[in-house]
Amino acid sequence: MTTATTPRTTESKPFSVDLPEAFTAEWSRIDGITVEGRTVTVDPGQYFFRYENPSWVLVDWDLVRAELLDAAETSEQAVEQRALQFVKAHGQITDDPAQVLATGYQVAAYLFRDEYVSVGGLEITGWELKALREATTIMALNRVELDGHLSNVGPCWFFPVATSVVFGFDEAEGRRVDELYHGGWFNEARRRESVLAHAALGGRLVHGCQASADMAGGCVLAYGTDLASFRAELDSVRHDWMDQVAAMGHR
Repeated sequence: MTTATTPRTTESKPFSVDLPEAFTAEWSRIDGITVEGRTVTVDPGQYFFRYENPSWVLVDWDLVRAELLDAAETSEQAVEQRALQFVKAHGQITDDPAQVLATGYQVAAYLFRDEYVSVGGLEITGWELKALREATTIMALNRVELDGHLSNVGPCWFFPVATSVVFGFDEAEGRRVDELYHGGWFNEARRRESVLAHAALGGRLVHGCQASADMAGGCVLAYGTDLASFRAELDSVRHDWMDQVAAMGHR
């Protein structure tokens, strides 16, 4: 098994994508990321801890928005079943990481939209929502195989640590962002939104934390992935990788 301290990365050239929103310039603190306004460039050789399988399953976001986001759960079909069927029917394999970033942004912009700032009880700031949108966009590049092996892993897998480097969050703020991302704000309607929206990235969000937010991040995994193997491998490597990400903020 490849260890965290021995990156295994395919040969690949840097790639760029122009996004609707200007990204925070301080993403340049993260190895391999360059930001110029709305243009985000990633150098795989510098960014990834592992980049073994640069291919992804995507579903057209406009199709997801038009035909899936408003899908009603019934006593015969859960939203997870609907999302799985939609991915099977419309998923396409791509080897274009820029397209993955573009789709990741569309998903993130929907899930972490600014209207939540005014929702009572959330106590979320626009700055925190922006951090979540940007980190989630880049996290779309991660990949886990069906056997649970972590094949593509970059610093944004551990987004609470990465956003602390970029946005200057302290540990408490990092844990808060972690809770907001993984918990769906403890709201079933938003959890349902997450399930359906992540169909655009070919799967469902599975986080690396257990009972509490412990900065382990997460990834969109294909339905049917071996979760026991996924968690075992993540636990064996994550602390080293998290330390490497945190160190990026001290250079």
